[in-house]
Amino acid sequence: MATLLIIDDDRTVRETLYDLFSVAYECHTADRAEQALEYLAIEKYDVVLTDISMPGLGGFEVLKRMRKDHAETPVIVISGDVTDAEALLGAGAFAYFAKPFLVEEVEDAVVRAIANRPINQHQRPG
Repeated sequence: MATLLIIDDDRTVRETLYDLFSVAYECHTADRAEQALEYLAIEKYDVVLTDISMPGLGGFEVLKRMRKDHAETPVIVISGDVTDAEALLGAGAFAYFAKPFLVEEVEDAVVRAIANRPINQHQRPG
């Protein structure tokens, strides 16, 4: 089963994404980037979904560290701020969605991200 890490300081967004994806995937959540980076130090994820603006470190820092330490893991960025989508995609984001987002579009991006990942310890053919 694929694993997802959902990072957002907005509880409603975090719970909405968890409820959507936990039916088909193992999901972990973090309410801040620092907590997410602790998870990433001990666990591999098939997809990371992150907000950009959060207290403390932001999602852009998560994206930079993911590209450095877990380059094969797709990062999907969701942001309520007016953010330069081209800059985020240029920095290695798999996809970018502005809040409020369409759940179906985020779901489609997660499915595509998982389909494009090489088979690893979380995904076994069968």
